[in-house]
Amino acid sequence: MSAAPLPPRTMTVPEFRATKERGDKLAVVTAYDYTSARLTDEAGVDAILVGDSLGMVVQGHPTSLPVTLHDMIYHTRCVVRGARRALVVADLPFLTYQVSPRQAVRSAGRLMKEAGAHAVKLEGGVRMAGTIRAVVAAGIPVMGHVGLTPQSVHQFGGFKVQRDEAQLLADIRAVEVAGAFAVVVESVPADIGARLTQSVSIPTVGIGAGAGCDAQVLVFHDMMGLFTDFKPKFVKRYVDLGSQIRTAVETYCREVRDGSFPGPEHSFR
Repeated sequence: MSAAPLPPRTMTVPEFRATKERGDKLAVVTAYDYTSARLTDEAGVDAILVGDSLGMVVQGHPTSLPVTLHDMIYHTRCVVRGARRALVVADLPFLTYQVSPRQAVRSAGRLMKEAGAHAVKLEGGVRMAGTIRAVVAAGIPVMGHVGLTPQSVHQFGGFKVQRDEAQLLADIRAVEVAGAFAVVVESVPADIGARLTQSVSIPTVGIGAGAGCDAQVLVFHDMMGLFTDFKPKFVKRYVDLGSQIRTAVETYCREVRDGSFPGPEHSFR
């Protein structure tokens, strides 16, 4: 099977937004380091999201809440070094933008200035519209996030599918009016995801929101079978690297213990 052709140009915020009018579907991957960013960028993804989900996937926390702005700056720097064409969007972590619009502008500015992000993402609809407006007014592109917003996991009582269509519609429209160039829609029924997509002029990035969204996003570690603590229903594992890595390391351990590694070909004369 031949490789899919790369998109014709480097992805920018205006180009990302314009794809909706053309009806182009976008592929987005969540990644946290240079190597995964380089691999996914070379494979042709349109955007890389540096998600605060690194709190669970990389740091081993049960939620994303412990992630700091320093963590996000560090990981975004790594991803930016690996991305040549893809748009890099960095999450604003919990309690770095909720206090006030002024705080949000400062935090978003650090992700742009110190980490090199092309845009930031923050969670919330109607209640965060003023904050989105302030960040956009500062010249910082914003991707919104509605539906299941993981930073509100305790308020929801867990990672639950969101079914209140009236609230979801109010939230996504508020994000659009506030000036966001795109919006993540997470964990909503597929039919609602399609209707939300049709209700706004900005691209929707679905994760567990059905095929009707304008774009899809999966976490690199999930789609590669590297993160196995849990597997959400919406995750498709394209390869099981986790088991392959375990087998490889088991072989390495055996060869070290029986003396067959390192061999002459791995040693200096």
